[in-house]
This record gives sequence, C-alpha cells and structure tokens, in this order.
Amino acid sequence: MPRRRSARPGVVLLETLVALAILGAAGAALATLAVGATDAVHRAERLDDDVRRASAFLDAVALWPREDLDRHLGAHPQGAWILEVQHVAPTLYTVAIADSGDARPLLHTALYRAEPYVTPDGVRAP
Repeated sequence: MPRRRSARPGVVLLETLVALAILGAAGAALATLAVGATDAVHRAERLDDDVRRASAFLDAVALWPREDLDRHLGAHPQGAWILEVQHVAPTLYTVAIADSGDARPLLHTALYRAEPYVTPDGVRAP
C-alpha cells in the first residue's frame, strides 16, 4: 500500500501554532477581564465602607437640635467629610455629606425641626 504524502509539508505545525496563538490571546483577554473585575470589586467595597461611615455620621447629625443645625449652616469640613447644612424652610433643613476628596454628595436628607414656641410675653419655650 503506497503512503500518501501531504501536499504541503508543515501545514499541521502551522495550524497548531495558529491554534496556540488564538488560545493565548483568549487567555490574555480572560486574565485582563479577571483583573478588571477584581479592581471593580475592591472599588465597590471601598465605596460601601465610605457610605457606611457617612451614614453613621449622618445618623449623629440627624439627632442635632435646631440650634446645632443653625450653627453649621453652609458647607464645612467635618473630619473626613464635608457637611453641608441648608435651612430651606422655617421648619426644614437639608443635610448633605460628601467625601472631602469628591464634591459629589454621598448621602443627603431633609430634617424637620419645629419652630420654637414663643409665649405672648416674648419668652421662648422649648
């Protein structure tokens, strides 16, 4: 039985090299994707921690009486945060907390504080 000779010697080697190049490119793309996903997870975890700390600070600010809110009107640094308090109506304040490195607020809320009662003789009562 006569042996068949390939029409082009080395074609199998060339096909193997092309297949390895395709696999290598796909592997590099997957590795890049995995690194990007890991970075995104780390950024999300850091942002979550920032929001949790800002929320705890906002919880404390929400307990401030009207006088403390009036003292903090405007934007002021408060530790790692920038606290902005606005008096938008006689009984309504808005409070926003932003990271000191970023001007975009992380959290904001509105707080109601009743107006102090003034007796007919001009004395403020709680």
